[in-house]
Amino acid sequence: MPENPQTRDDSAGASYAAAGVDIEAGETAVELMKEWVAKAQRPESVGSLGGFAGLFDASALKRYERPLLASATDGVGTKVAVAQRMDIHDTIGHDLVAMVVDDLVVCGAEPLFMTDYICVGKLHPERVSAIVRGIAEGCVLAGCALVGGETAEHPGLLGPDDYDVAGAGTGVVEADRVLGAERIRAGDVVIGMASSGLHSNGYSLVRHVVFDRAGWALDREVPEFGRTLGEELLEPTRIYSLDCLELTRASEVHAFSHITGGGLASNLARVVPQGLRATVDRGTWAPAPVFRVVGEAGRVERAELEKTLNMGVGMVAVVPQESVGAVLSTLGDREVGAWVMGEITDRGDHAEAVSLQGDYAS
Repeated sequence: MPENPQTRDDSAGASYAAAGVDIEAGETAVELMKEWVAKAQRPESVGSLGGFAGLFDASALKRYERPLLASATDGVGTKVAVAQRMDIHDTIGHDLVAMVVDDLVVCGAEPLFMTDYICVGKLHPERVSAIVRGIAEGCVLAGCALVGGETAEHPGLLGPDDYDVAGAGTGVVEADRVLGAERIRAGDVVIGMASSGLHSNGYSLVRHVVFDRAGWALDREVPEFGRTLGEELLEPTRIYSLDCLELTRASEVHAFSHITGGGLASNLARVVPQGLRATVDRGTWAPAPVFRVVGEAGRVERAELEKTLNMGVGMVAVVPQESVGAVLSTLGDREVGAWVMGEITDRGDHAEAVSLQGDYAS
């Protein structure tokens, strides 16, 4: 049967706009985000928003004897689905920066600059500007510059209100000051730093539990949280980069571990050398209520929670015994919750690099 002529009109020429890409909206978004990008700069930043590449003055590296560049890239995962459902978009960028710079600082690197990538189904300039605002604010908190980025409109691939974000960062560390497993010794102390909540990992499990199994709405008031479910889920990831850098200046640090996907044991094991073992006492801290609520609402076993969520620990420092006091004092001054959670011992006959023992404090 011939097509109804009223349902199709081929008389007009094809265009990018007709295909779903709005060039003018993209230009508007760039104008709206300029204010925020301008606030996320360092003295080494060169040029302005709108170039094909971001520029950074590398002559700043001349003060290093042997500068090593560190690079990291990450996203925010399915936490963006919560932001989309709540129509709140200025916190996701903060999460993105945290996930990148907190990986950089683990080796002792100072984050220098970041770039971002925002992919949308339909370009809403105010929404993109809000995302970039969060990225810029995160960069300020991390002490790095936002030197550029890309916003791509992908109609047909993403829905009109769908988007995803990713970012990449570069840092620098003196070669003889690189932190990691090579520095750790038996007798070292494991210090935990409190997370701000779920951070940006495990949201596929969390969303399945609270939405699909428990049937909760985002505006549900949760007494344990003292706020709504949505507000708790969108709590930004803590940015530890400046805190960790200050620790390396104020005391001796052997290693850091960023607790992201895989949980505490899996990530801490990445910096524990062969022959040694990190023993961690769960009783030294009480995870925030959100972890218990997710576990109970979904009848999730502790082992599953621990390999999916951070359980209240966002970053770990491994330090020599004589540095413990200075480390805890520095973190206290910077209002970072911190505590001694374990120690490094010879592994002996134990197969695992990390052992979590006891029950969590209540």
